[in-house]
Amino acid sequence: MNQDSVVYLNGAFQPLSEAKISVLDRGFIFGDGVYEFVPVYHRRPFRLAQHLKRLGNSLAAVGMVNPMSNAEWEKLFQEMIQRTPYEQQAIYLQVTRGVAPRDHPFPQGATPTVFMMANPLKLPTPEQVERGVACVSAEDFRWHRCDIKGISLMGNGLWRQVAVETGATETVLFRNDFLTEASSSNVFAVKNGTLLAPLRDNLILPGITYDAVLEFAPKIGMPVETRPVSRAEVFAADELWLTSSGKEVLAVTTLDNKSIGNGKPGPAFKKMWAHFQTQTAI
Repeated sequence: MNQDSVVYLNGAFQPLSEAKISVLDRGFIFGDGVYEFVPVYHRRPFRLAQHLKRLGNSLAAVGMVNPMSNAEWEKLFQEMIQRTPYEQQAIYLQVTRGVAPRDHPFPQGATPTVFMMANPLKLPTPEQVERGVACVSAEDFRWHRCDIKGISLMGNGLWRQVAVETGATETVLFRNDFLTEASSSNVFAVKNGTLLAPLRDNLILPGITYDAVLEFAPKIGMPVETRPVSRAEVFAADELWLTSSGKEVLAVTTLDNKSIGNGKPGPAFKKMWAHFQTQTAI
């Protein structure tokens, strides 16, 4: 990101090079904060209302007061979009509990730190969409509140690094032999034309794209089962998908060097991907 890029910090837009926070900010000391990542297509944020609802849920779950109303957030997003030259953007928003002496209990009266920046939106390449991607699997050892979009992402980072080091795109996670999600994506399986979705509980992030896929499935004639999905079902699936704001919908063709289905993106993926593109077009 260019040091002259404009970012928002605590009420002011300023060059990135001038944006500073205290070393006593609880986001820095404790990872005490939440965030959102909002894709912007043709200068229009995708499903902003859903992102703001999830932001509010995350803030409430960690005992933080939302520093802005939805209308104020929407205005801030629009100003960020207009100040950034990209037609397609990835907007990152972070809210921490603010600056306070280092102590574990929540400080009284601390002012939340609000930070926002925009980068070009990087989506899967045409080759990845056409050929699919490789993933590896691992045991999900993270905490039990993965439904909170918190900035404490050490576990996710460790598993994402495993993928990078093995030449894979993602690490697909299992807890007690049941699918949860991936290090930075939700995961779906397809069997006999039916979409299998892990339960939307505290063990996975309630992805905005996850919800969009469940909404779109009936529109393309695809039955859905939302239930626990076993490791065996994942490896025996006809198709496996990653979904996220940055990946949209992406086919997984190998997992732990084993082919998923015939090792190519399947027909259900192609229908879902095509429908998704209609939702982000002008």
